[in-house]
Amino acid sequence: MGLKAGIIGCGSITKFRHAPEYKVNPYVDDIVFYDRNPERAEALAEMFGGTVALSVEDLLDDPSIQIVSDCSSNEYHHIFSTQALLNGKHVLCEKPISLTIEDAKEIIEAQKKSGKVLMVDHNQRFTRTHQKAKEMIDSGALGKVLTFKTTFGHKGPEHWGVNKSNSTWFFKKDRSRFGVAGDLGIHKIDLLHYLLNDNIEQVSAFQGALDKVDEKGHPIEVCDNIVCTLKTKQGRLGTASFSWTYYGEEDNSTIIYCEKGILKVYHSEEYQLQVIFNNGEKENYMLESIQTNDHQTNSGVIDAFIDCILFNKDPVVSGEDALASLKVIIGILEAAEINRVVTI
Repeated sequence: MGLKAGIIGCGSITKFRHAPEYKVNPYVDDIVFYDRNPERAEALAEMFGGTVALSVEDLLDDPSIQIVSDCSSNEYHHIFSTQALLNGKHVLCEKPISLTIEDAKEIIEAQKKSGKVLMVDHNQRFTRTHQKAKEMIDSGALGKVLTFKTTFGHKGPEHWGVNKSNSTWFFKKDRSRFGVAGDLGIHKIDLLHYLLNDNIEQVSAFQGALDKVDEKGHPIEVCDNIVCTLKTKQGRLGTASFSWTYYGEEDNSTIIYCEKGILKVYHSEEYQLQVIFNNGEKENYMLESIQTNDHQTNSGVIDAFIDCILFNKDPVVSGEDALASLKVIIGILEAAEINRVVTI
């Protein structure tokens, strides 16, 4: 008997990632879709051969649904993920885990109480390239990590979102809260924590709504660009840039500078991972290209989530991991606002 999955929210992330990955997972038999716009749920149910729940309560109360993907907009995660866990479902929550530290803690408490799996979709940990980079760092072949820089930018959520317009909820302060920092930045903060096996402890930043306008032609209420300096607990120093205004091409690259050389991740078109040793020797790895908004591939997230449930494994990204990244993003935005260094 296979698993039955429920998906809350039928935007682009469900259409391009969650639904197709559940569809091809051999352990999942059926998908139930819910969206507050019923026609969106119906369209995806037709596309992926699933059924539609008429209300979110119907989905959460259905005892035959064992797993739930919470793909609602950010301000609802703590409501739906908490309810799903307390109703005995395993939950895969989209990032960021929530908009506040208190709400994130509420979800984590619900997970502890329920004993069910909670995984958060920080999908950068799942690429073979990032896993290989982590292996190399952990092996000590390049010595200690000293400094780093990372960036994540594309042309903006209005090109990716379900309604393809600048009325997107990503541009609304009450719904997305963090702008590009919570959309793209939080992925890279989680990645740095994962690659470096370390946590970011101090931050400073500049941010602005430099170019994006809302449906009325006014500058958006959240940042479309943010540039930060970061210091980790172990004393490593780095920079990070997050942008919705990289109009020529997407950039999702990271460079890690170590005592004995450099790791370049998603920096070259040809090689996803490049290692440059301090004696000038180079190693190039062709592993896989990273997902972009224009090039969707299987992220591996759903498969990993299902594996946790079936084989009693720890989630690759726990609620606590997601909370650690959320705290950094909140700190970065505070630093930009008060123009000072903030300790996380």
